[in-house]
Amino acid sequence: MTPTGILAGIFLLLALYCGIDPLKQSAISGFPDFKSYKIDMPPWSLFPKEKDEENLLQRSEIKFLNQIQGPESMAFDPLGRGPYTGVADGRILFFDGQKWTDFAYTSNNRSEICNPQPSPLKYLKNEHICGRPLGLRFDKKTGDLYIADAYFGLMKVGPEGGFATSLANEAEGVPLRFTNDLDIDDEGNVYFTDSSTAYQRRNFMQLVFSGDNSGRVLKYNPSSKETTVLVRNLQFPNGVSLSKDDSFFVFCEGPVGRLHKYWLKGEKARTSEVLAILPGYPDNVRTNEEGNFWVAFHCRWNLYAYINALYPKLRTFLLKLPIPIKIHYLLQIGGWPHALVVKYSPEGKILQILEDSQGKVVKAISEVEEKDGKLWMGSVLMPFVGVYNLA
Repeated sequence: MTPTGILAGIFLLLALYCGIDPLKQSAISGFPDFKSYKIDMPPWSLFPKEKDEENLLQRSEIKFLNQIQGPESMAFDPLGRGPYTGVADGRILFFDGQKWTDFAYTSNNRSEICNPQPSPLKYLKNEHICGRPLGLRFDKKTGDLYIADAYFGLMKVGPEGGFATSLANEAEGVPLRFTNDLDIDDEGNVYFTDSSTAYQRRNFMQLVFSGDNSGRVLKYNPSSKETTVLVRNLQFPNGVSLSKDDSFFVFCEGPVGRLHKYWLKGEKARTSEVLAILPGYPDNVRTNEEGNFWVAFHCRWNLYAYINALYPKLRTFLLKLPIPIKIHYLLQIGGWPHALVVKYSPEGKILQILEDSQGKVVKAISEVEEKDGKLWMGSVLMPFVGVYNLA
């Protein structure tokens, strides 16, 4: 056989291997109904280009390394104690100043499968059993802790902790499949996100790559115990946070990279608008005492992710190749984990940028909670908490 024939034969075998995927290595091999949707990205030129050239987040202190796995949300109770955080094994933990102790849990079906694992991702396959508390907020008046559990919906536990009770697990007859974050106004109304009605959190990468637009922002009324949908047809809505005066709240929409404002009061009540086009893929957002908003990002946008977003058929083709989903994830975030947080004014103006673009110290951030001149940074993917001193 000629060299050309041998080369042609090799290419044919590779094509067959990629088409058949006999080892089921493709990112969507277990999702026969997977569909990619076009993502309405803004023009590339509109993404903010400002950067933290000093990589100031590299000055952060890494706390509790390997003591906690996947601390998504940081919360402090009305007395200033904490932090409290939900971790990958389904528990909510409290730091008493010396050690972490169990505070609450969301699943009554815990067993040895929820025992400690070496990394947050090791819990994924059993999250729907053990629970996965994500967003946490304290009611400043009652001391109750409200919990967005990815699998069990909106929940609440009293100031003494224990087993959380369910408040809402559906809206308009549609189950909550990926409850993500929440905030509470002065009247006790809870505003929260359901990131998808099609994908659960354990399949969050497939959700990211699909561009599924079944996400919702909802409101729970504690008096009527009713849950209503405020905004629908969203692509991975995530963090939500009320303004200082409760006149509006903001929420992040991941794949399109936007920070939205939803008006609760005034002439624009019950309407939403884009507050800011974001420089990366956002997660949670938190309001500080001045009324500004800290947005945590999983990564900055790169051209690979941008082009994939615009062309769903290309995205589906690449996902069908026998390439592990971890490789797709690394390509999506630009090659390596890196941390970015941005502070926005209520008008959507960038006030401050902090990052670790090399991922040397803070590799990923899910949420930023400002307290007493420090930023407490949680990460759903990392086994630590980062603390940055703003002074």
